[in-house]
Amino acid sequence: METDEGIVGWGEPIVEGRAETVAAAVGELAEQLLGADAAPIEDHWQILAKGGFYRGGPVLSSALAGIDQALWDIKGKALGVPVHELLGGPVRQKIRVYRWISGDSDAALIEDGLRAAESGFDAVKYNATRRLAPIENAAGICRIVDRLAALRETVGPEVDIAIDFHGRFSTAMARRVLPLLEPLLPLFVEEPVLPEFSRDLARITDSTAIPIAAGERLYSRWDFRDVLPTGIAVAQPDLSHAGGISEVRRIAAMAEAYDVALAPHCPLGPIALAASIQVDLATPTSSSRNRASASTTTRATTCSTISSTQPSSGSPTATSTVPPDRGSAST
Repeated sequence: METDEGIVGWGEPIVEGRAETVAAAVGELAEQLLGADAAPIEDHWQILAKGGFYRGGPVLSSALAGIDQALWDIKGKALGVPVHELLGGPVRQKIRVYRWISGDSDAALIEDGLRAAESGFDAVKYNATRRLAPIENAAGICRIVDRLAALRETVGPEVDIAIDFHGRFSTAMARRVLPLLEPLLPLFVEEPVLPEFSRDLARITDSTAIPIAAGERLYSRWDFRDVLPTGIAVAQPDLSHAGGISEVRRIAAMAEAYDVALAPHCPLGPIALAASIQVDLATPTSSSRNRASASTTTRATTCSTISSTQPSSGSPTATSTVPPDRGSAST
């Protein structure tokens, strides 16, 4: 987005596999901002989120998220400060990241985990399993446990291991398998069941001591309202899906009341990562673990804002002497 004073704000709205659909939604929502004052971000958010008869869901919430990121970027550039300063300032100076590891075989996965550890990462995350039957057989269960055991033996206890199930468990299977993983001390188990079974998470958290993470496919504080009381340990709203910086900040505040940490889900590009880091820096309960792949390692460890970063020595300053209330938005 660009103001009439030439300030450009960047956002990253996308639903994986539905990019063109989200782009169309961005265009429809952005029409309401043409010629408007760029400064009142909250007012814009409320109108875009609630002004239509049909609200929410992955497409509209993702479109709103990208616009919201861009508006925060504009304001930070206009004022000459990083976005996290506008959110109350940093509560930490460093953010821990974990790296996604993968492999077509267990051996390839373990090799990638070892590479991550040797390159300095002290936390990794991996896809736990192929698709599962609602009630998996003993061999399938043993494969899940053995895979984690082999990875743990390779990287040792100094490297945390998070496991993503991508909703592939039934509730019954989660209750059956997760206790078997407990001796291997995973950092957390992510999305054990599909989001439509979120109300059953309490049955899962009651069955295991492993911290449960959820929320990458929840799109608003109303979606999280029924999940936070279930005993999850980590809330994972995605800055590019869950209404952007504005809404994720509110979700974080709700989560704090339930003693639930925040770890923004971030498998997308550098703008989404930068937005996630802004929220991480300013959120006391952030568990400070953003998702990073090998290709984004440098960004994950050095990027601290969207594009309104206070520059390092020798870099041009991305600021404007024009107050944000004098800029109107265009697309």
